[in-house]
Order: sequence, then structure tokens, then C-alpha cells
Amino acid sequence: MLDPSSSEEESDEILEEESGKEALGSAAPGARLSPSRTSEGSAGGAGLGGAGAAAGAGGGGGAGAAGGAAGGLQPGSRAGGGRPSSPSPSVVSEKEKEELERLQKEEEERKKRLQLYVFVMRCIAYPFNAKQPTDMARRQQKISKQQLQTVKDRFQAFLNGETQIVADEAFMNAVQSYYEVFLKSDRVARMVQSGGCSANDSREVFKKHIEKRVRSLPEIDGLSKETVLSSWMAKFDAIYRGEEDPRKQQARMTASAASELILSKEQLYEMFQNILGIKKFEHQLLYNACQLDNPDEQAAQIRRELDGRLQMADQIARERKFPKFVSKEMENMYIEELKSSVNLLMANLESMPVSKGGEFKLQKLKRSHNASIIDMGEESENQLSKSDVVLSFSLEVVIMEVQGLKSLAPNRIVYCTMEVEGGEKLQTDQAEASKPTWGTQGDFSTTHALPAVKVKLFTESTGVLALEDKELGRVILHPTPNSPKQSEWHKMTVSKNCPDQDLKIKLAVRMDKPQNMKHSGYLWAIGKNVWKRWKKRFFVLVQVSQYTFAMCSYREKKAEPQELLQLDGYTVDYTDPQPGLEGGRAFFNAVKEGDTVIFASDDEQDRILWVQAMYRATGQSHKPVPPTQVQKLNAKGGNVPQLDAPISQFYADRAQKHGMDEFISSNPCNFDHASLFEMVQRLTLDHRLNDSYSCLGWFSPGQVFVLDEYCARNGVRGCHRHLCYLRDLLERAENGAMIDPTLLHYSFAFCASHVHGNRPDGIGTVTVEEKERFEEIKERLRVLLENQITHFRYCFPFGRPEGALKATLSLLERVLMKDIVTPVPQEEVKTVIRKCLEQAALVNYSRLSEYAKIEENVGRLITPAKKLEDTIRLAELVIEVLQQNEEHHAEAFAWWSDLMVEHAETFLSLFAVDMDAALEVQPPDTWDSFPLFQLLNDFLRTDYNLCNGKFHKHLQDLFAPLVVRYVDLMESSIAQSIHRGFERESWEPVNNGSGTSEDLFWKLDALQTFIRDLHWPEEEFGKHLEQRLKLMASDMIESCVKRTRIAFEVKLQKTSRSTDFRVPQSICTMFNVMVDAKAQSTKLCSMEMGQEHQYHSKIDELIEETVKEMITLLVAKFVTILEGVLAKLSRYDEGTLFSSFLSFTVKAASKYVDVPKPGMDVADAYVTFVRHSQDVLRDKVNEEMYIERLFDQWYNSSMNVICTWLTDRMDLQLHIYQLKTLIRMVKKTYRDFRLQGVLDSTLNSKTYETIRNRLTVEEATASVSEGGGLQGISMKDSDEEDEEDD
Repeated sequence: MLDPSSSEEESDEILEEESGKEALGSAAPGARLSPSRTSEGSAGGAGLGGAGAAAGAGGGGGAGAAGGAAGGLQPGSRAGGGRPSSPSPSVVSEKEKEELERLQKEEEERKKRLQLYVFVMRCIAYPFNAKQPTDMARRQQKISKQQLQTVKDRFQAFLNGETQIVADEAFMNAVQSYYEVFLKSDRVARMVQSGGCSANDSREVFKKHIEKRVRSLPEIDGLSKETVLSSWMAKFDAIYRGEEDPRKQQARMTASAASELILSKEQLYEMFQNILGIKKFEHQLLYNACQLDNPDEQAAQIRRELDGRLQMADQIARERKFPKFVSKEMENMYIEELKSSVNLLMANLESMPVSKGGEFKLQKLKRSHNASIIDMGEESENQLSKSDVVLSFSLEVVIMEVQGLKSLAPNRIVYCTMEVEGGEKLQTDQAEASKPTWGTQGDFSTTHALPAVKVKLFTESTGVLALEDKELGRVILHPTPNSPKQSEWHKMTVSKNCPDQDLKIKLAVRMDKPQNMKHSGYLWAIGKNVWKRWKKRFFVLVQVSQYTFAMCSYREKKAEPQELLQLDGYTVDYTDPQPGLEGGRAFFNAVKEGDTVIFASDDEQDRILWVQAMYRATGQSHKPVPPTQVQKLNAKGGNVPQLDAPISQFYADRAQKHGMDEFISSNPCNFDHASLFEMVQRLTLDHRLNDSYSCLGWFSPGQVFVLDEYCARNGVRGCHRHLCYLRDLLERAENGAMIDPTLLHYSFAFCASHVHGNRPDGIGTVTVEEKERFEEIKERLRVLLENQITHFRYCFPFGRPEGALKATLSLLERVLMKDIVTPVPQEEVKTVIRKCLEQAALVNYSRLSEYAKIEENVGRLITPAKKLEDTIRLAELVIEVLQQNEEHHAEAFAWWSDLMVEHAETFLSLFAVDMDAALEVQPPDTWDSFPLFQLLNDFLRTDYNLCNGKFHKHLQDLFAPLVVRYVDLMESSIAQSIHRGFERESWEPVNNGSGTSEDLFWKLDALQTFIRDLHWPEEEFGKHLEQRLKLMASDMIESCVKRTRIAFEVKLQKTSRSTDFRVPQSICTMFNVMVDAKAQSTKLCSMEMGQEHQYHSKIDELIEETVKEMITLLVAKFVTILEGVLAKLSRYDEGTLFSSFLSFTVKAASKYVDVPKPGMDVADAYVTFVRHSQDVLRDKVNEEMYIERLFDQWYNSSMNVICTWLTDRMDLQLHIYQLKTLIRMVKKTYRDFRLQGVLDSTLNSKTYETIRNRLTVEEATASVSEGGGLQGISMKDSDEEDEEDD
């Protein structure tokens, strides 16, 4: 592939210049190889290769003695006068020989390209088969390496915040990902290098990249996802464009699009100058000498070429020199096809207008287009009549002024009239005789070849009886198209009695030449059947149709020719003056079997113009050479141009001087156009691949047009054309260029159809060479396609060019077909693709692992931890590759999705080898490898095709023992931590429980979360893991509950039994541990399956039972304290010694001092104890339900104990102190428990009512028996007491 930075055309030009200098400097005096002169003594030949020696007509000097001109030398041939013989072998060194051979080869190549350019120029100048297609897909501008770097810099600047573009975090993340994944990818750099990456590709990849991101964004009211998408794309365009003015870019794009769509002739010439390495001055010489701006000359050239091809077909048929065909029967068919192709070209030419842009409609030859054009020479079918020749002329008559009006008064009015014989009469404006000027133009049309134009001068009559104005003079002119166009003075014919005899008028008569009139003028002529007398006549060469011309003689004021000669079959040439014919100076003739017509003109230039015009008309192969040119060629160094030669002759002489004549006058029929076309197509493809478009091998419309026209005009076989194209495309694709598989498919399908006899272009003959080349290209194409499928990630990165991979698979299927009818068995295609994708897995993984290692520091010692880290990084890349394959390539492999699954499994199996090796070196009982499992498993389990596939199962088999071992160790560790924790437990509150319980529950939760996050794919093992963890959690919580229960009982036993007892913090913490255990058991011990709720219900029952026991133990403790208080009161029982003594002492003392109320300290201490315990429990225990149950049970137990104590003293009257204390205790207890939310139904139980009634009775008894009463203590509720209590 050519380097895009330098064009082949420039290098060729430099080489040519250097070769010219070196040839002049290094060659011997007789070995001058000048580009502008060819050796004079060479045999005239115009062929390429073997056809050069056979060329005979019109060839100029060649560059070799035996080879053809026009670059027709074979690489090993020698120029005739190119080198002198060496005096001895030692004189000329091998290096000089090589240098001369190199120069000679360059000269041969230059000549070949010049000859080729002549043929291409003619195709561009006068196309009659092809046109520039307008329906081709528009190619996008391709990105160069420099542009890619610029785009990278712009995106980097945006990410660094150096631009004015405002963007949110989501867009920044999308751009960051696009920059890292796409722009920095080596695959994109390779695609840019291959010329297949356009700006549109990068835009489409970004669009596809963000669509998923935008779809995953949360919905925002009033802002649709489409709006976000379009906004992001607008920002992307702004970043991509940078600081460029979008209007300038648009204008540039519009201009480039126009040049991509259609080209003018000048642009096409310039393009092929670049393609073939032709210099501008060489083009100008060839253009002028070939008369490319003369459509008549070009049409005549085509007619001569087609006639030559017919003759060549007849020659092949006579000499039986056929190409080697696959069957003998094709030889006759070959001749028919040659003639048929010429027939078609003739029909195409015949359908062309006689001259492009002509406004004159010609009466066409009265002949069916279906008639065989080979029989056109038969006069019976094509005999012209005088009525077939129709000419229409337009004339402009401009009257300027009159001189010589002396007899008229200055103020007399004069005017002029003008008319063309047989037409209308026009009049000028009026003017005074003193200033007779007008400048009036009259336009006329006529069918007369020699019209008569009459101009008359009048003056207004002054007489009363005068009926007409007076004619002063007249002039009659007979203009022709060759007459001078500028205004001239003419003497007027005046009447005898007119006093002004010297009247002159200045006027101009311009007669336009119609398009079908090729030449006209006065000639002397004599013939056998027409113009039988030697006489000077006015002749017009008329083109009736593309293939029919007539030489017509006209008389004055006649529309039809007097006589005509149809030029079909005649040959025109220069001749010497004929003796006995008086009149005429320069002679030429038109000869046909049985007839000769002699013409003579009055000067040499006119003769040359007539011969050139008639040469174009006859279509003859022999090109007449003017005697002056023959003399000049024969005269050594005679280069003085003839003064009377026409401009075309001047250009021809100039071209000959520069050595171009051989290329112009060479006969195209003698060239091997197959090899020439192969060359021009190859060079055009090189030019196309190096232009600014991402063409993928597609030619531009202008290039397609020229190549189509060349093939049609020069008979290049369609199969040969496509085989060469395929070979060139394959060569470039093999060298790394991006070629569109659809383009390959088109050409391959054409060739396959042709080789198998399906006639895609109507050609039924198949040569052995075509078949062999097709088989060779088919094999090369198969190898290329298999290679591209194997490297699909690198040949079609990110699915670009769009649809290319799918087209490649389709083309492979076509290439594998044995013929064009029988479809290839799907299993066979599948086998090939499977093999490719197996290799692709190896290629992709090799490059991926190599890429991963490049990023690491190779010099570092690779520890197991480092190896595992590298493996995780590699796993991320593996997943990225598989995701990209799914995103960008899965659609192309839709028909072979199972093969893509196999490819992914093969790819993963290669990774498995590295993964296994990394895991083997890990030390035992380390769990750093679990992130690797999670990473891979999270990807695999969501992929429908890879979930529980071969690699997935291997991954599970690899990690299942690790998971089991991990769970075993964690279970042992947790059990040990429970044991050690409860031994050292201080029961200080930590969060919802104690330190040990918190640690336990966190570990259990973390273990379950970890295992759950593994998302174990195999259902049975996953269920087993879950079941085991729930059972473990249940056992661990059970152990925790039991140990807490034991610690609770031990703690209570160690506490005080008096009213000094205060509920310690640890007791509340133990209650909270139970609360937390119940909450955690719901999460840690329950399974979603119905019957598996047993773990949860079992542990719940245990917790409930334990809490009950703990409440009972605590209530028992409270009851014990109450019993201690009641035991103190028992000392005041009636009839005891202590009671009598205590009563007496108090009574005696109360007379003298204020004695405190006996028993109140006991009651107050108990009430304080109850209140404090209630407050602590209410504040520290986290479960309200447990508090309520505890308070209910505590209240009921307390009342039961008091009731029992009173019942035991049913027969005794309570001591006043007992009564006071009990009343205070019962009332305060009742009120406190009511404040703590104990229900009235519980508070007002039968036990309480019994106690209340007994104390009320005792109170009434005491108030009667005791004089002082109870000192305000009563079972009745009173606000004063409440205030006092507060």
C-alpha cells in the first residue's frame, strides 16, 4: 500500500526528471535517450507486447527496433540506437549496464503511460457508452494519523476541563470511557492506518456507546431520553470539531461532496494526469494534437477504431488465431461476440446527436437500428436522396453607414432595406442625408447554402404625386459560412440617371455554420458518376447521421444540393496535380472501387482542411499526410513550418517535435488493451486509496465512468476487468488496506457467473486463462476471508465499517460454493467458520495477554499476590473483550451464534490455564482470590449462553472447595470467639447488645452476605451453602442466648437482697442481647423455602423461653426484696414482745419530742427501689414488650406476696406501723405501675382488691382504737398525699 503522505504521481515525475538528466549525462554520445526525441531509424510500430510488431498503419518513430512504439517495449528489449557497442567487456561496467537498463525500462514505462493517457483522454473527450453514476454511496472523509491525534488531544482537553463545554458527570464518564476504550485503542490506530476509518465511524461508535448509558439513567420529569441523547451528541460534535468554525467545515464538506459526486472533463483530465504521471505540458501537447475539443474529429476516430475492430475480428476468423477457450465450440461464438460488441458500439454512436449541443435537428438515416451494422456498406439500404440533406442557416445583416450622397439636400430622409432571397424584407430607421449611419441588425434564416442578400438605399420622395420612395442604389451579396464576419465597404449599383455614381455602403453579413455542416467552400471537381465536368462549384460536407456523410454541391438560391456523393467506402488522400485539368492549384481525391473523384482547391491550407474533414467522414484507417509534412520528414533538420498550414497542422507538427506523434497516430486496434486496462485500473486504485476519502476500494463516480468507457470502447472483457480488480483489491487487503467485502462480492459474483457460463454481460466465451485466474483468485480470496474472520476484532474493530463483517461471512459462503447454483452445505460453512473462530480465540487471547503484560513492570519480582492481581486485571480485559464481541460483532454472527459461544468458551479456556496457574501458587487458606471468582461469575451468570457453560463449571469446581473450607474455618472462628468473648464479657452496652453479641452478629451477617454475593450459579450447591449458614447462625445464636441466660442468673445471685438493690447496667444489656438475637435470627436463620423456617422458629422459641426465665428470675429477685421488707414488718405482729416494747417506747417518747413516723423509712426505701428499678429497665432495655411483661409479672407477684402475708395474719390486728407501711407501699406501687403503663385490668386484680379491702378495714379499726389515728396515712386517694409524695 502506498504511503498516504506522498503520491505516486510525484515520485514518478521526479523519476522521469532524474532519468532524463542521468540519461543525458551517463549514456554514450550515440546512446541519447531523450524523452522528447525517439530514435529515427526504428521500425514504426504502435503495439504493446506482441502486437507492436504487427502494427503497420500510421505509427511514428518507436523507441525500439523490434518492439512497438507508445511504450510497447518489453522489459528485456533494447533501443535500436540506444547504446553503442562496447569496445571491450571491461569498458562498460556492470553498474553502467544496470543503470542503462533501468533508464530504458523507465523510458518504456513512460511511453506506455503516455499511450495509455491518449486512450483515456479520448474516452473522456467523447464518451458514448458510459456516464458518471449518480447513485453511488457517498464516501466519508477518512481520518489520518494526524487528525486522530488532534481528536485525542481535543478529548483530553475536555476531560481536563480546558474547554468551555459544560457537561454533567454522566456525560464526562461517557466521554472518559469512549476516550479510553475507543480513541486510545491500538485497533483504531490500525484502522486509521488502513484508510478505513472515517469521522462518521467514530461518531457512530460514540452514539452506540452512550445509548445504553442514557437508557440506564433515571427518568427525569419533563426530560426525555431522546433529548439527552441528542444533547450529548451535540456536545460530542463540539468536542470533535474543536475551535473550527462549523460554517467553514460545512462549506468544505459541500465542495468535497460535489467533487466526489461528479467531475468536469477538465477535472477528469487532471485526475488521470496524476494517476498516470503525465506532465501538464505533455497533456497540452496531446490535447491539441488529438483535437480533443473537436467532437467531429473524436467521432471520426471512434468510427475508425470500430472499423479496425471489425477488420481484426475478420482477421482472427481467417487466421484462426483464437485465445485458448475452455471448449472448441466457443471459437465461432467469440467472433460473433466481437462483431456483436462492435455492433452495439456502432448503435450507441449512431444514437448520439450529430454534434453535442447542436440546435439543428438532423433528418436521420432512414434505417432500422436493428439492421446489422456490418452491412452498412451496401448502398441499396443506405442510398441517400437529395431530400435527406437538410441544411438550415442563420444570417445576421448589419448596415453601418453610406458614403457618397452628395446630390441630396442635407435634410433629406434616407433609409435602407435588406432581404434574403425568398424571405421577408426588413428596413432600417430613417436618417438624414447629411449623416447616413444606422448600425441596424437584421436576422434571417434560410435553407440555401448560397443565399442572395439584397440591400437597397432609398430616399423619401417629395413630390405630391409620388407613390413610391426613390431607390438610390443597391448591392447584392452571396455570403458563405467562410465569408469574413467583420463589416466591409461595398460599392453600390446605381441607376444611370442618379447624380451620385460613387455610392458605397458599409455592412457586415455573418452566416453561421449549422452543426451538421462539417466544411464548405469552392472546389474544382470531376468524377465518373457525379460532377462529370471539371468545373468550380460550391461544396458542402454534410453529416446526415453518425455514420453517413455526403459531399454536396449547391447552386445559388437553392435549398437542395444539385449533386451529392455519399462518402461511405471512399478513401481520401492528397494527390499530385492532374495533367489536362485547368483550374485549381492543390489536388486531392476520393477513391472507391470503380470510382474516383478528383478535387482541387485554390490554396494549400484549404486543401488540408478539406482532406481532414473528409478523412473524419470516411472513417478510413489510412491517415493522409500532407506533402509538405512528408517533405519535412524526409528533409534532415527541415523544421520551418508552412505558413499556409492550418492550426491543427501546427499542433501536429509541435507534437511530432516532442515525440508525441507516435502516441497520437497509433492504431488502437493493434494494442493489448487487456494489459493496458489492467495497468490503468491498478494505478487508479492506488490513487483512490490515497485520496482523502474512506473509499474502501470503491472508485469515485468519475473514475468508474472513465474505466467503463475504456472497457466498452476498447473491448476489454468484463471478466478480465473484474479479475484484475479482484487481484488488485486482494493485494491491497493482504497488505493491510481496508477493502469493502461487498465490493469483493460484486466482482467475485460477476466472475463466478461468467466462468460458469451464466453470461452476466452477454459474453458466453470463457478462456482457459480466465478460468485458471478465477480459481487462483478464488483460493486467495478464501484465504483472505478466513484470515479476516480469524482476526475479526482487528479487521473490523468496534463493528466498523458498518456491516463489513456480515458481508465478509456472506462472501465466504459464496466463495465456498462449487458453482453458482448449488448452495454450499451449511455444515461445511460451519466447519470453516468454527476453525476460524477457534484460531480467533487464540489470536485474541495472545494479543490480550501480551497487552496486559506490556502495562506491567517486567523487572519486578512476581509474588503470588502480584500474580493474582495481574490475573484479576486480565480477567477484566477478558470480560471487556467478550462484551465488545457481543456488542459489536454478535449481530454479524447471528446465523452462527452457537459458534460464537464456542469461540467464547475457547477464549475463556485459554484464560483458564493462566488463572489456574495463578491460583496454584497462592498460599493455603487465603481468600484474596474470591474477588476473581465474583468478577467472572457476575459476568458469566448474566450471559445466557455462557452461564453454567464449560468454563463456568470449571470455575465452580475450582472455587467450591475454597468456599467450603472458608465456611468451615469461619464457623470454627466464630465459635471460638463466642467462647472467649463470653468468658471475658463485661456486659457493657455496645450498640444493640454487648461487645461479644455485636461481634457475633456482625460476623454471621458478613459471612452470609459474602456467600450470597458470590451468587453461586449451581442451584443445589448454592442451596446447600445457604442452608449450612442458616444452621450455623442458628447454632451460634442459641449458644449466645444460653450463655447470656447463665450469666444473667449468676449476676442476679451476686446482687443485694435488700431495698438497696439497684438494677445493674449489665442486666439490661443481657436483656438487649436477647432482643438483638431475636431481631438477627429473623434475618440470619430464616430461609425462603416453606419447610425451612424450622431454624428460625426453633431459635425464636428458645429466645422466648429464655426471656421468660430471665423475667421470672428478675421478678423473683424483686419478690425476695419485698419479702425482706415484709419480714421486717413481721416483727410488729400482735402478741410479740418486740411489738409491745416498741409501742410503749414510742408512746412515751412522743410526749416529749417529735418522734419520726415509725416504719416510713422502710416503706420509702422500698418505693425508691421500685421506682429506680422501673426507670432503669424502662430506659435501658430496648424491647417494650419485654418491659411490659416484666412489669405485669412483677406487679402481680408483689401483690400476691403482700396478699399472702396479710392472709397469714387474718386473725391478728395489724400493728399501726405495719398498717402505715403497707398502705404506703401498696398505694405507691399501684400508682408507679400504673404510670409505667400496666393495664387497669392487671392493676385492679382480685388480689389487689383483697389487699385494699383488708387495709381499709384495718385503717378504720385503727382510727377508732388509736387516738392519734394514722397521721394522715390512708388508703383513700388524696391530692395532698400526692403532692407530699412528689
